[in-house]
Amino acid sequence: MTRIVRIDWPDNGSPDLPPPFGLMECETRLRALRSGAAAQGYDVIVVYGDREHAANLQWLTGFDPRFEEAVLVVTPGDALLLAGNECLAYTAISPLVQAGVVRVGHCSSLSLPSQPRGGRRLVDWLADMLALDDRVGTVGWKWFGPDEVDDPATALDIPVFLADPLRKLAGRVENATDLMMHPAHGLRSRVDAAEIARLEFANHMAAAALKRMAFALREGMTDFQAYEAARVGGLPLGCHSTFAIGDAPGLCGPSGKHLTLGQPVGFNICHWGANICRAGWLARSAADLPVAAQDYVEAFVAPYVQAMSDWCSMMRPGVSGGYVWTHMMAALPVERFGVTLNPGHLIGVDEWVSSPIREGSTDALASGMAMQMDVIPGHPVYGSTRMEDGYVIADANLRADLAQRFPNVARRCEARGRFLREVIGMDLPDCLLPLADTCGIVAPFLLDPAQVVIC
Repeated sequence: MTRIVRIDWPDNGSPDLPPPFGLMECETRLRALRSGAAAQGYDVIVVYGDREHAANLQWLTGFDPRFEEAVLVVTPGDALLLAGNECLAYTAISPLVQAGVVRVGHCSSLSLPSQPRGGRRLVDWLADMLALDDRVGTVGWKWFGPDEVDDPATALDIPVFLADPLRKLAGRVENATDLMMHPAHGLRSRVDAAEIARLEFANHMAAAALKRMAFALREGMTDFQAYEAARVGGLPLGCHSTFAIGDAPGLCGPSGKHLTLGQPVGFNICHWGANICRAGWLARSAADLPVAAQDYVEAFVAPYVQAMSDWCSMMRPGVSGGYVWTHMMAALPVERFGVTLNPGHLIGVDEWVSSPIREGSTDALASGMAMQMDVIPGHPVYGSTRMEDGYVIADANLRADLAQRFPNVARRCEARGRFLREVIGMDLPDCLLPLADTCGIVAPFLLDPAQVVIC
């Protein structure tokens, strides 16, 4: 049985600043890249990044390109980071650059249009690092399957201005993005205790902003005023912030619309490593909803909350992603809930890294996976509902390491777990760490968000 109770949303305090990304971590990750490249038979790895696709570069170096593109070339004994006019000085944020472990080169072709050109061409920089018989692996932001392209290995997800000179200079150039991002073997598919602390900080910042916005919602205010009430704290955004009212597409941002009683609404705040999202109705009770939707909680929200409890129960090391997919599709039949994307995925600097949860997937969930509870239902009458927050799957060893190195982070995760089990009634295993105080909260009537659905 699912019902609504009036409660205070949890407040487990503000986290301390997380540990900075240091040289030792960077060097460990660079060694892992070289080792993984060698295991796959690559002589050189070329990592491409731009503002939207910065995650792999940032994970390796601590540097993320701003305004421009950037290219990192890694060989067994050398590493070169190429940046344009505006990012060149910013490369100094990288501990690897500071320590001289990674060299920096100025390539003005990576700069914005009409800015000064000159100096060495991209092909000249690359020629210094490549040999004609090299097998080069390129890392962009996605890889492809045989159902998409004829030759997945050579289908590159990098700009042609980088792909063409690589193909000219090297023996063979292949897509190696899976080396970084694949849910089963990608270097970025697992996090450690320090990364959990960073993720928790980002989730707290996003969740606190979303909570401020939810409790500020009033009839007649504009969506700009609602978003302003969030007081977003300044961490880098992982995707565009949304605020969609009525029949607006879900990815819309604020546009000046007024909040009107009886309209569906959805919104999110997303930072690197955290996307907190909620959806419901601008209402105080079912009586404020359209007549056809007045059983919204019983018919739509209640089974969704139960399904999210089931989702939590399956977030254990060794459970196959295909098993989770099958169970979630059965719990939320598509004809009513319309879930079309993966019910859960990995999250990092990029809001969506990849997902072990796919139809027929044999990829197993594993300790260290940072999982986004991202199950997006939609219905022409009921609109949507959402319990979208971040979690980490952590076995006993990872939990012990977290408790030793970051005891306050571990304490807050334990407190959130107790809230989900004892107040919301969710089936949360000890190995699933909730990263935000919003975890477990579904407020169907968002003009009175203290009303929360429990199992």
